[in-house]
Amino acid sequence: MRVTGFPKNDHSNGWYNILEEHPPAHVWEGEGAADWVVIGGGFAGLAAARRLGELRPGDRVVLLEAGRIGENASGRNSGFIIDLPHALSREQPEHDRRQIRINRQAIAWLGDLVERHQIRCQWSRRGKVHVAATSQGRRNLDVMQTRLDDLGEECERWDRGRLAAFLGTDCFVDGLFTPGSILMQPAALVTGLARAMPDNVEIYENSAVREYHNGISKTLVTSAGQLTAPRIILATNGWTSAFGFLRQKLLTVHTFASLTRPLDEAEQESLGGEGDWGTIPALLGGTTMRYTRDHRLLIRLDLRHRPDFTITERDLAKVRRRHVRTLARRFPMVPRVTFEHTWSGVMCMSRNSVPKCGALADGIWAAVCQNGVGAAKGTISGRAVA
Repeated sequence: MRVTGFPKNDHSNGWYNILEEHPPAHVWEGEGAADWVVIGGGFAGLAAARRLGELRPGDRVVLLEAGRIGENASGRNSGFIIDLPHALSREQPEHDRRQIRINRQAIAWLGDLVERHQIRCQWSRRGKVHVAATSQGRRNLDVMQTRLDDLGEECERWDRGRLAAFLGTDCFVDGLFTPGSILMQPAALVTGLARAMPDNVEIYENSAVREYHNGISKTLVTSAGQLTAPRIILATNGWTSAFGFLRQKLLTVHTFASLTRPLDEAEQESLGGEGDWGTIPALLGGTTMRYTRDHRLLIRLDLRHRPDFTITERDLAKVRRRHVRTLARRFPMVPRVTFEHTWSGVMCMSRNSVPKCGALADGIWAAVCQNGVGAAKGTISGRAVA
């Protein structure tokens, strides 16, 4: 089967471009065999490869990434590892409790890896703030607070003054703080995870699978060679249908972010606030924001559905103008601060908000479709499927 619809890397990812080093890609070449092949080098693929390496130290585990790890979707998110479901269910509290436990397992595992391997990714246990600027947003926060109280989860309601002291901007009228989320630099985290694999795990970048032959043993063909293995894990998220699986089951949406240059000392003082932070909008489709440990502001806003995964320069320019206006409204105290980077990232969703973690066919498994909570759910899905 020929694989189509490859990820298109426009090299615009700001998180990746501000990293200090980019070692040369190790590309799969020639012919070879492995015991396991993991396709996809995001959170799910890295977790699956690592866990296989730990469980099967005598096996050869090969991970193939179509582009560069850190430039992919996992390296393009807003930098949250979220413990709470985005949508809390009044009818199914046990489902929510289970999902929270699972997400926190992922956070604990990632935190241990960051500490053990000294991964410099701005790992920050600062939690997140859901913010509202309208009456409808406040009503949404009321509902969320009630459901968190019913679950026995810790949260704090913040008024405008408390929000302004924490964030440095007074543009929000109401907020709900939850302490369990992690803030981080996503490209730094996934590249760090890739460099700290067990000895029997090999990673190859710029090695997109162009076709594969299914059977008792599977043959994967890349531009520069081919690889044979009896067992494959697809950690390909929205690209899984290109391999012939989950067709018409997955919805892919491009989200957009812009990242500023670092604020200088005078601008940091003008902004104020209490250090790094992250905000989530109370209204669906609102603005997600970050203030990073290296003193950059991030705006994530706007969506596009592009089934062919093509985002043009015109798309990015239009989104950037909107982000500039949002930055000016939210942070008028730093008028000279400008964006250095604007990029898009792909979010994969299913109609019922359920991921696919398990068998697809004989010798083929999937850990895909994380419905907007990719860092935590992707990590635990990859580990679980392994």
